[in-house]
Amino acid sequence: MKNGLLVLLVLFCSIALFAQTPPQSRSTTGLRGTVKSAKGEALPYAAVIVKGTSIGTITNAEGRYEIGLAPGRYEIVFQFLGFQSMQKAVEVGNEFVTLDVTLQEQAIRLAEVQTRGGQEDPAYSIMRRAIAKSRFHQLQIDRFKARVYTKSSFTVLDLPNAAEWMFKKQLKEAEKEANFKVGRPILNEQIAEVSFQQPNTYRQRIVANRNSTGDFATPSQYYNVSFYSPTVANVVSPLSPKAFAYYRFEYEGTFSEQGVEINKIRVIPRQYGEGVFRGVIYIIENTWAIHSLQLETISAQGFTVNTRFLYSPVKSVWVPVNQRFDVNGTFFGVKFTGQFVRNQTFNEFVVNPAFVEDVRVVDEKKDQPAVTLSNRDIKGRQFDEMVKKQKEFSTKNLKQLIKEYEKQEKEERKKKKEDVAVMRDDSLVIDSLATKRSNTFWDSLRSVPLTTAESVSYKKSDSLKIVREIGKIKTDSTGRRDTTKRRSPNKFSPGQLLGGYTWNLNKKTALVYTSPLMQVEYNTVEGYAVEGGLQLRYRPRRDSTLRRFGSIPQRQWTIGGTGRYQFGPNKLVGYGTAQYQHRFSRIGLSGGRYVFQFNPDNPISPALNTLTTTFFEQNFLKIYQKDYATLTASVSPFDQRITLSGSLEYAERTELFNFREDPRPFLRVDVRGRSYTPNRPTNIELANTGFPVHQAVVLNLTASARLGATQYYIRNGQRYARRANDSPLLTLNYRKGISGLAGSDVDYDFVRATLSHSFETGIRSRLNYQLSAGTFLNDKKLYFPDFNHFAGNEFFFQQGDVVSTFRMLPYYQFSTGRNYLEGHVLAEFRKFLLTQITLVRLTGLKENVFVHYLRTPALKNYTEVGYGLDGLIPQVLPVFRIEVISQFQDLKYQRLGFRIGTTLKFGR
Repeated sequence: MKNGLLVLLVLFCSIALFAQTPPQSRSTTGLRGTVKSAKGEALPYAAVIVKGTSIGTITNAEGRYEIGLAPGRYEIVFQFLGFQSMQKAVEVGNEFVTLDVTLQEQAIRLAEVQTRGGQEDPAYSIMRRAIAKSRFHQLQIDRFKARVYTKSSFTVLDLPNAAEWMFKKQLKEAEKEANFKVGRPILNEQIAEVSFQQPNTYRQRIVANRNSTGDFATPSQYYNVSFYSPTVANVVSPLSPKAFAYYRFEYEGTFSEQGVEINKIRVIPRQYGEGVFRGVIYIIENTWAIHSLQLETISAQGFTVNTRFLYSPVKSVWVPVNQRFDVNGTFFGVKFTGQFVRNQTFNEFVVNPAFVEDVRVVDEKKDQPAVTLSNRDIKGRQFDEMVKKQKEFSTKNLKQLIKEYEKQEKEERKKKKEDVAVMRDDSLVIDSLATKRSNTFWDSLRSVPLTTAESVSYKKSDSLKIVREIGKIKTDSTGRRDTTKRRSPNKFSPGQLLGGYTWNLNKKTALVYTSPLMQVEYNTVEGYAVEGGLQLRYRPRRDSTLRRFGSIPQRQWTIGGTGRYQFGPNKLVGYGTAQYQHRFSRIGLSGGRYVFQFNPDNPISPALNTLTTTFFEQNFLKIYQKDYATLTASVSPFDQRITLSGSLEYAERTELFNFREDPRPFLRVDVRGRSYTPNRPTNIELANTGFPVHQAVVLNLTASARLGATQYYIRNGQRYARRANDSPLLTLNYRKGISGLAGSDVDYDFVRATLSHSFETGIRSRLNYQLSAGTFLNDKKLYFPDFNHFAGNEFFFQQGDVVSTFRMLPYYQFSTGRNYLEGHVLAEFRKFLLTQITLVRLTGLKENVFVHYLRTPALKNYTEVGYGLDGLIPQVLPVFRIEVISQFQDLKYQRLGFRIGTTLKFGR
């Protein structure tokens, strides 16, 4: 009896929860039925549109549809890609009317020109005009409001046998706790009110959201995309201005529908794989707008993505009313499928006044327009006035006109004090009742009926919710509290000393401990060395306006210390730091006794040197000791587009030597013909790189700036960088050794300029370069630590930045105290040699070619030319690479080298 009361109580609570939603009555009149092919097969996600309105729906995966309509007479249009559309008149009375339809496959007729040999395929002329008018179609819509229904369905189809056996218990628990089961769809439904305003304002209010289990990934990168744009989720659109470089097109015929002629065009990628589509696109004759499309691509993860868009005229503008994405693939042996459907119904639609007039486009490669405009004819002219005066334009002239229109619009926005750097302004509001909507509410607004499997998934989910509520009520009804002891996350335990730990002392203060056992190194100067430290961090509060830069604190104080024990010489060294940060400004003070590499950019990481010293008897790490105090400061104004930094350091510098003549690490592996080298580097400009103990005061100033503006988008009032500013980066550096100050024994002036850039040259293809030049204006007194050093490498394992790191240059042999010229170029290719083979390319393998150049007074025209393969273990460890390098000196071949490595950066 008690249990029965509990169940009734849970049901009552559920009803009360649903009752919190506004009363929504399911429509009692309308239309329902199924859409099938002539073979009797259900046509999933076919469009069902009420002619003359923006009201519509789509069928579900079983071909069933349902649409609520007030009593009256309607013309209903049924559409499915590849089938003839059908229009039916229907009278809706005081109840639902059942209307089942059968669609016939589309009859395609070929144009006569297709059969004539030696002529260009007519698809190219059609696509040239469609591409020329693509931006026109985007700008046609001035603003709209719509109700958007989206449904995401994800199903695991199969698991590896080993996984089913090993995780049998966990899978049963997942079914009970999370409604997960192989073959059962995981659902997410959402209803939103969406509005758009040119040029870039989107507003979205989530009215209802429902899940059959926890949240899961949806293809949000594909939502709100436009195939009139150059790219669609990083895939080149068939209507991109660069489309002919990536696609071939074939004309497959024409058919008539809704009073218009529609051309069927086969889209054939020149090399299929990630970044391109293949399939069919339908282009409307004369207007050159998209009628529908069915395209397939490969995602970066290797999954197949099928895209189907169906457009419908709204105030004579063809807009996508139904969007469907099917994702299929296998991940670590788990086979899955996903269906993502989006349906939008417009309740307000305003056409841009400047684009009301119809514009005819002439392909000048086939026919010459009656009038051809020059740049002078177009500059400063109003688009709408030009169109009213002249109805026909060449593809080139139309592109120029639209470009001029956008330029004028941008100037108008500037005059209105609008931020033209903002590419998109989005806002998302979630209704407080969005997750609490009743089944009645969903039945009244759901655009796509649930399939049988989806209904079962929701029923299972609702049952699990009831079971959880019962369990919660049972626990609460005992009146007992959970007395299980839970250790405070800040409570001390011995294990924290071994692995390190961060104790949050309060909401603003944290103590960070780094265990010395986590950083154990070996080199020939220190022998074994361990390093650990403590840092106290205080953050009063965060500035929400800085979230776009990774949750940067508005203010932060840190103070800490690091200790390093050297087992070889039995010495303890260390340093302390204190730093204050306010937004993008930072000032810090550090000092102590510590060891540093001669090259401050750390060309070899201590961890890698431990490996080479222990197992290969090669001690590449060369270090010296500094007793120092350094004051640093930096600031990044203009949203980090410019960075200014500087430091002033006093140091007593001491040369170090191997702690014994024949170091012997515990795991040493003797290699025939090799022996450990002294810690003193060899250099072509200095007969002896050693130096006495001396004092040095060094001023170091650096300014860097991006040479292009940063673009932004706004989300819920917060300003975010649209992407990292990838314009060229110019860096200027001035370093001065100040003689006589605090006993300083150095006197030099060094200047350097560096220009670097990385930009796309095609699909998964980039060109990266870094050019640098520097000279010592004054070299009266400097020691080897003051030389300019280069990012060299002498080990078969390559690390560091793949663009700016030499592959075979010795670490210090060619360091210079005079002047230098340095250049690095790396070109990454989607298709080059091996990747000409489609199967190889689809694995994600990437080829690159690189050149490294260095010239100093003592080293003339040192050059490395190499070829590399990235992604040796696709989708698992894609950062690993293999390279082959040829080394040249004054254009004379020296030797061949091989490197394996990673694109990741290491170093201290």
